[in-house]
Amino acid sequence: MLISICKSKIHRATVTEANLNYEGSLTVDTDLINAANMIPYQKISVLNVNNGSRLDTYLIRGEKGSGTICLNGPAARLGSVGDKVVIIAYGMLDESEVPTNYEPTVVHVDENNKQTN
Repeated sequence: MLISICKSKIHRATVTEANLNYEGSLTVDTDLINAANMIPYQKISVLNVNNGSRLDTYLIRGEKGSGTICLNGPAARLGSVGDKVVIIAYGMLDESEVPTNYEPTVVHVDENNKQTN
């Protein structure tokens, strides 16, 4: 049986922009995407720590080193600049392939969205 499992996450990033007029998705600094082993256009969940909202969208690359975390399109209504978010990417694995000691890649960031671990 295939299961959906947390592949990686960026923990408590700070929203830097909200752009209602963009087509949709979440823009994330390329450095963070790479550190978290995420893939552009991958389905992600965004959990807003400040207001409790959760949304599913896809990931797009932001400028490398910029610290950008931008809620685009309808997602811009679910958060504000300064909100803390958790960004989770999932993978599909056969249940029998998941090692007993499995742990996802977790990237912690500071208030400027620079990796701290």
